[in-house]
Amino acid sequence: MTPLGGPVGGDAPSAGADLGTIARLRPLLAAAGLGLGVASVAEPGLEPAGPSEAAAAEGMPARRRLEFLAGRRAARRALRAVGLDCGEIPRAGRLPVFPPGRAASISHSAGVAVAVAHAAGRDRPVGCDLELRPLPRRAARLVLRADEEELLVTGSRSVDSAWSVTELFSAKEAAWKALYVAEAGYVSGAGGSDGAAEPGTLRDLRARPSGDGLRVCRRAHPAHAVQVHVTALGSGVLSYVIGRADARP
Repeated sequence: MTPLGGPVGGDAPSAGADLGTIARLRPLLAAAGLGLGVASVAEPGLEPAGPSEAAAAEGMPARRRLEFLAGRRAARRALRAVGLDCGEIPRAGRLPVFPPGRAASISHSAGVAVAVAHAAGRDRPVGCDLELRPLPRRAARLVLRADEEELLVTGSRSVDSAWSVTELFSAKEAAWKALYVAEAGYVSGAGGSDGAAEPGTLRDLRARPSGDGLRVCRRAHPAHAVQVHVTALGSGVLSYVIGRADARP
């Protein structure tokens, strides 16, 4: 995990300093072949980029509409960071649908939207998650199974501290998007390419320390695994998938 920046959080849109803290991660992601886009619900000119986005945003509560549009703007910025233009981004169910040759993952928290994209022609999973509100320790039962509880104990990682529930939740959320949405192809309840049953909860993923991050796999298919990098943002966290993990069970 990479610590960065000061306290972040609350229900209000994050201020420019917080957005700047996240934006300073761009070189780190670029070194991994990824583009990072950041947007705020407080930015001016948040409008649909086309009729599909307008139809999706119509009828949303005001706050949800701003989050939706900020997420689309962040995705376009992430794609531009890897040299790809993108117009409007429609959706199927609740999932964004990108044009051929383009892939990105979007996350929102506390009025901030982030997106991570990879360059065209890169056969790799993509997933990210932003959490600017720390989760309580008691939430661990919703995220972890018994064989993962040691992650909450000091010494379970390469630095001298335990993983927090927020970090583990965020890492699993990012992996979920890569393993079940991007890789397995779940759209509007459709089954994955390998015929596996649709996922249940985050507890159906297993996380293990791997280098300075986490290896997260599907419990039902342990060889389907991704490597997740977790970066602290004060009391919050940004997690993103950097690629497929090795095939060890």
